Amino acid sequence: MTQVEMLAGFVERARFADLSVAAVEQLKIRVLDTIAVALGALDAGPIGAVRKLTAELGGQPISTLIGGGRTAPDRAAFFNGALSRYLDFMDSYLAEGETCHPSDNLGAVLAAAEMRQAIGADFLTALAVAYQVHTRLSDVAPVRDKGFDHTTQGAYAAAAGVAKALALSRNQIANAIAISGTANNALRVTRTGALSHWKGLAYPNTAMAATHAALLAAHGITGPEAVFEGNKGFMDTIAGPFKIDWSKEDLERVRLTILKKHNAEIHAQSAIDAALDIRAYPHFAAGTVRAVRLKTFAVAHQIIGGGEEGDKRIVRTKEEADHSLPYMLAVALIDGQVQPEQYAPDRIASSDVQQMLRDVTIKPEARLSALFPQRLPAELEVELEDGTVFSAQREDYRGFHTNPFDWTAARAKFDSVSRVFTTAAERAAIADVIATLDERPITDLTKLLGAIRWHAAAT
Repeated sequence: MTQVEMLAGFVERARFADLSVAAVEQLKIRVLDTIAVALGALDAGPIGAVRKLTAELGGQPISTLIGGGRTAPDRAAFFNGALSRYLDFMDSYLAEGETCHPSDNLGAVLAAAEMRQAIGADFLTALAVAYQVHTRLSDVAPVRDKGFDHTTQGAYAAAAGVAKALALSRNQIANAIAISGTANNALRVTRTGALSHWKGLAYPNTAMAATHAALLAAHGITGPEAVFEGNKGFMDTIAGPFKIDWSKEDLERVRLTILKKHNAEIHAQSAIDAALDIRAYPHFAAGTVRAVRLKTFAVAHQIIGGGEEGDKRIVRTKEEADHSLPYMLAVALIDGQVQPEQYAPDRIASSDVQQMLRDVTIKPEARLSALFPQRLPAELEVELEDGTVFSAQREDYRGFHTNPFDWTAARAKFDSVSRVFTTAAERAAIADVIATLDERPITDLTKLLGAIRWHAAAT
């Protein structure tokens, strides 16, 4: 068998009963977290543009749009994925050479599960499949340093999850994955230099394409059977050789994914905790900060600290701010939090944070890099104008796999992030359905999500 056929066998064999109790609990927490950050983005400008285009294009009313309305499954995958991605507050997975966001697959899997009128247990199984494929390919086939985006592995994961949600045959699953993986190899420029709206829309685009690929496969369309190992295939042209024995894979990788405590790029989480520790010291005054010095691991410096992916002291937009470690440290020291309101245009442009972020220096340290990805080490010093120096160190944070969210913590974040667009009764109903989703039809969830009122952003 080819590699994609073996992967398809894994997808076909997956059953809800294969999941441990702990994995089911963490999957439900991921669903709650992803829905939270999707609801919190309902008034975002780019989301309004996507919503308008979706309405203009139309589509068979098969799958629910969060915030109301229905459309074709691939378009629902894009819109709902865009919602869950916009705030950059979703989950992450850290591999040595790659960082991905497995919850990016939820919008596509949800649209497909609703199309099939699946039960919640089948939806959770399909989502677990997507998580497993996405994380394992990130482990063994990183592409970031080759100039490709992490959505590249996601093309295989999303197609696998959607195909499982649709209950396709093994042959159809293989074709869906092959089509999607062949067609969706995205450039890393999405996340380097001046950042655009596409930072938050790149994976929704992959999820939409993967959903369409699975639907094509369901109708008999075939894809390259040697997509992984073939001449000019994924290994040959991008990833290099790798091996995964899919006959030995389980569905437990979700337990190693991590949630965001702060509305910030994942590698910043422990550094922000250190900044908040310093802010809490007696006699600390943000207005008297002279210098902020951070020692951290190489990946954080590379992606958000001013390393090879661009100067992070130029911050003009939300997309640039949530990928700028200088900005996030500065606003944490000044405001005492990094939440969605810290990315309002007026806040980003304010002189206090713009001035302080220029006083931030970030240096990678080999001894700290050696701890990554098992830890997220950060050593922070803040010097005041009178010469006083405060320091704090962190290696993990609440939400990391060493200290994971439980349901109570996840519910607190859900309520906080989604409260602008939901009532207490709506939040309680959504949370209750997710908590018992394995015992319900998926439409119990989609009906609630479709009943939330969508808010257009002011123009």
